[in-house]
Amino acid sequence: MSTLEEIEAAVQQLPPAKRAEFRAWFQSFDATDWDQQMEDDITAGNLEWLANEAISDSKAGRCSEL
Repeated sequence: MSTLEEIEAAVQQLPPAKRAEFRAWFQSFDATDWDQQMEDDITAGNLEWLANEAISDSKAGRCSEL
């Protein structure tokens, strides 16, 4: 199973209970992958501009309390 089309076809063939099991697994997998991407970006300094912008906005009074 190497192409997206093959994977899609396989998922479509799953019975509802197995599809729910797959959905839960994929959500967990995707969240873990996203967390790792964020961690890698933070470590590499790719989000420094965002933090600096937030600090500047806060100091300039352009933020409101949550």
